[in-house]
Amino acid sequence: MNFPIAQEKLDSILRQMDISDVSNTTIRQGVAIASAMEREAGEPFLHLEIGVPGLPACQVGIEAQKRALDRGVPSKYPNIAGIPELKKAASQFIKAYVDQDIPAECIVPTVGSMQACCNLILECSQLNPDKDTILYINPGFAPHMLQAKVFGAQVASFDILDYRAEKLGPKLEEFMQKGNVAAMVFSNPNNPSWVCLTEDELRTIGDMATKYDVIVLEDMAYLCMDFRQDLSHPFEPPFQRSVSRYTDNYVMMLSGSKIFSYAGERIAVVAFSPSLFKREYSRLRELYGIGRMGDNFILTFLYVASSGTSHSAQFALAAMMQAAVEGRNDFVTDVRQYEKRAAESKRIFLRHGFNIVYDKDMDQPIGDGFFYTIGYHDMDNRRLLSLLLRCGIAVITLNTTGSTHNGARVSVAALNSPQLMERLDQRLSLFEQLANNNS
Repeated sequence: MNFPIAQEKLDSILRQMDISDVSNTTIRQGVAIASAMEREAGEPFLHLEIGVPGLPACQVGIEAQKRALDRGVPSKYPNIAGIPELKKAASQFIKAYVDQDIPAECIVPTVGSMQACCNLILECSQLNPDKDTILYINPGFAPHMLQAKVFGAQVASFDILDYRAEKLGPKLEEFMQKGNVAAMVFSNPNNPSWVCLTEDELRTIGDMATKYDVIVLEDMAYLCMDFRQDLSHPFEPPFQRSVSRYTDNYVMMLSGSKIFSYAGERIAVVAFSPSLFKREYSRLRELYGIGRMGDNFILTFLYVASSGTSHSAQFALAAMMQAAVEGRNDFVTDVRQYEKRAAESKRIFLRHGFNIVYDKDMDQPIGDGFFYTIGYHDMDNRRLLSLLLRCGIAVITLNTTGSTHNGARVSVAALNSPQLMERLDQRLSLFEQLANNNS
């Protein structure tokens, strides 16, 4: 084994990359650092830093996309609003797993949820000149916060760990009563903590969104992955929890990346509430000549961003969603492998003295899923990440996700074999030695 890597080697790599504080690196910077250190060590890292799917892409989608390619769709521009097959299938999929009726016209494909959220943030920040702030329920997906900054929108946030249940409403009102919040963003299950908001908490969010006319951008990247309940049966309760039950001011984002392991094709859909899709905004009409929010999203923002979404990938997502609705594609059972990986790897971390930072979901232990969070006693983020990197383990620190707590996010996607679990055990033994030797 070529670990641990000397601190001097890590410092040299960081200087070459012009990184002054390793704990503030983005996910992609973290990947680059780990790749450079892999070359130094001559041995693969455990890549727990990036949420790539750890399962094969859904075969139903692959076959549908092949058929579309063979029919010649690459030579034809897709309709920016989406192909009818996808819009109809997504409407049925949302009804089957979220129990919400959203017409096909209100559903639009995007180049992954990244493009979806990016353009929604930009549009929401322009609806009302008095509302220039995007509110984030953190911890969250760091690029979503960066998107607002790139567009010049103001950013506000709070850590959900400190404001569960009856504390949530007053905290939201603290921000919203200022009158400057245009939209709020959260994921459920949450990336990175895997906290799952309750129905009461979602009702609180919905009530506040309606009261203060704030749009909720609900990221459903991990749809039906709260494995503590069986959400695998289409059109049967229990359903995926959603704020859409409690307000008309919502937009859902559903990505093919984790649900169907189709990340490489960058395909997702946004689903507007019917009333929000048709809502007229004088500010949009003044700026772009198109006042309805949904039409403006499609014909202005998506048009200038990418002129639509991959034609063949739309056929793939449509087929995967339709197969799920019809019971031919049990995607929930497929992705339950992440639950097993999380449970086993958590046991390994705990055995080596780590703790789970976001360990409770109200009065329950946090569920096992795609992500979880780890800390090591009172160790700060910079030292934690440095020692893990020196031992061949790549993660991202929680401060980059907007968390107010020390620790790191672990993605279990890459831990797909007993050999890799054993490697994790060995490298955490090295970590313990380094931490205890203070070297």
